Amino acid sequence: MRQIIGLFLLLTGTIATSQNRYLTKTGELSFEASVPSFEEVAAKNESVTAILNTENGEFAALALVKAFRFKNALMEEHFNENYAESDTYPKALFKGDINGFELSNLSKTESKMTINGSLTFHGVTKTQNSIPVILKMEADHIMISGSFKVMVSDFEIEIPKVVKNKLSEEVAVVFNFKLKKK
Repeated sequence: MRQIIGLFLLLTGTIATSQNRYLTKTGELSFEASVPSFEEVAAKNESVTAILNTENGEFAALALVKAFRFKNALMEEHFNENYAESDTYPKALFKGDINGFELSNLSKTESKMTINGSLTFHGVTKTQNSIPVILKMEADHIMISGSFKVMVSDFEIEIPKVVKNKLSEEVAVVFNFKLKKK
């Protein structure tokens, strides 16, 4: 009987905790490192996993680096082999906290907030503070979107001299997530 009660308490605790989570496996993450007058250097990943704990505003997003798609297949190959080294560093991860997050304050109108956290890419973790985000409640979904910039050199990525003037040192990152209650 004790085992049944223990199992029941474990399951109800797990279910209660999971009700505070919103999740997606189809989030969008894109970046651009283009320089005017040269070919566009941009990619998009539409299979990013993201989770939000609505109890405390903790947020995390995980992207497989090889899932970034470029317009040019050769550029995609160079990105994976020479810059991101995606066989060695297959994942990009962001973990952080949305400042002042309260589920009860979300509505159909946009709420502007900021998120502080850390981004891990190419085996390097860097703090990212005060990233502006827009949150919106839409039916049973929470929409989160925003953008920020990072420096290539912050993640120990070396750009060869031969293409240095064709790639921006500053990379613009844009994200959109439609999270559903789990």
